[in-house]
Amino acid sequence: MIFTTKAEYGVRLLVELGRHAAEPQPTPTSLKAIAEAEGLPLAYLERIVALLKKAGLVESTRGAHGGYRLARPADDVRMDEVVLALEGAVAPMTCFVDDSEHGRVLCNHEADRGHGCATKLLWTRVQGGVVKALQGTTLADLVAFSDRHSPAPDAPAPVGDALPVA
Repeated sequence: MIFTTKAEYGVRLLVELGRHAAEPQPTPTSLKAIAEAEGLPLAYLERIVALLKKAGLVESTRGAHGGYRLARPADDVRMDEVVLALEGAVAPMTCFVDDSEHGRVLCNHEADRGHGCATKLLWTRVQGGVVKALQGTTLADLVAFSDRHSPAPDAPAPVGDALPVA
């Protein structure tokens, strides 16, 4: 399953906000500062942050010293709600359809023959595994991981370093 750059950039944006929230005197962070720190396009971040704000994950402050900050503590922000806000329902195959009213993903082949296709069990398990991994990962986990793995200013970037799978 491939998530779009909306999810990637949105998570990176939130990690930057999480880093700033951990500072002794946290202040709102401008999107321009985040775009520069992460090497991301500012115009795209503006659209992404609007989705995160609508989902209640970030809040904004206007003015000369305005910007964005987390709406909740980083350990209270789970990645499943972030991905849902940015991508919609997690569906491993295009034949799965979003049934947001009931919070699940359905196989659209049920309408064809009255039952799901032979692979429905597999894709349902894949979807469940991805959702479980997202639910088990908080923004605080990602902030801590990025802080531990930030190279010294002149150090080479680590190779092959990954988050442990729960």
